[in-house]
Amino acid sequence: MAGVSTMADRRWLLIEVFGGEPPDREPTVIGIGSTPKRMVPLASVLGRGRYLDDVRALVVRVVGAGQVVQSTSSDGRRRMIGKPLVSYAGRVHGVYAWLGDLEEEPPSRDPAGAWYFNLTTDKIAGSDDLLDLYGVAPEDRRTQRLTAEAFGRLVTNADESAALALIVQSRPGAEHQATWTVRRDDGQLRAANFACRAVAEVGENGDVEVVLRGITHDIGPAESTPSAPPLMVLAQRVLAAEREPGTHRAIVNLHTLTLLRWIDDPMPGVAWELDAEHPPAIHPDDLVVAKRMSAGLANSARVSGHLRLRSVTGTWLKVAVTANLMLLDQHTTAALVTISTPDAT
Repeated sequence: MAGVSTMADRRWLLIEVFGGEPPDREPTVIGIGSTPKRMVPLASVLGRGRYLDDVRALVVRVVGAGQVVQSTSSDGRRRMIGKPLVSYAGRVHGVYAWLGDLEEEPPSRDPAGAWYFNLTTDKIAGSDDLLDLYGVAPEDRRTQRLTAEAFGRLVTNADESAALALIVQSRPGAEHQATWTVRRDDGQLRAANFACRAVAEVGENGDVEVVLRGITHDIGPAESTPSAPPLMVLAQRVLAAEREPGTHRAIVNLHTLTLLRWIDDPMPGVAWELDAEHPPAIHPDDLVVAKRMSAGLANSARVSGHLRLRSVTGTWLKVAVTANLMLLDQHTTAALVTISTPDAT
């Protein structure tokens, strides 16, 4: 479909419609067939030929309907199909678009799914399409999770720190694209291209929230996709070598004191997943200690203390905490936190 004016290519276009500022921001192409594209304007892919406006109109119709739309081009010579990628919240994040001859059948589409990270509430959710891509069994599907849970099946690339910085900054308009390896629940390793944009929107309570709207595009087996990262990059090997027995390390947002991701296996017994009965928390009486430790990293590269964290049974688990300042990019920091039971330190 690239160069569609000559009809030399009949691949599906994957088009993001994340929105954001300015309000008239035009959708861009993030995939042609199984080839990722870096948010390329439609006109750069389709040219200024006769079908550019047709595809633009198709995207608008699909977003408005929230369902598959089939139509013909304005000259009546081409068949057009548009399929929405709808998030768990019900918003269309992307459109698969195809244009071919009237009697032609489209090729198969790569799996793709929509997701969002609410950076204000620390909650995330993926569409059924995304859970299909991840190979999640029906009985294991949950509607929402916490941000840290998103990294459990991902083998991140060298640009992971940039993605974490975007989450910490929570700045509307920020964008990120990367190809990471997905470890499906059935053990398959797939190369997936992620594209997202942070957008300000009004939440259910009327407050403005920053939401990361995204799409994950399965572009093939990880083993045969050069852009997919290896199972352990060098920085991860270094971190693994530094781990001491009985300790568990995580990256923590210094602004919100929330978990961004575990580096090692999660600490047994600590509540860290989204659970309506026993949600993750620091003991209220220890929040002042946690905030003092966070502030202390402004003047010291390393701070230590003891905190009580909620356990999976709802009780409080006392842990020893050591935090080191961690640079995500030139302007963004986080804490590399090591926790253990006091007896293990």
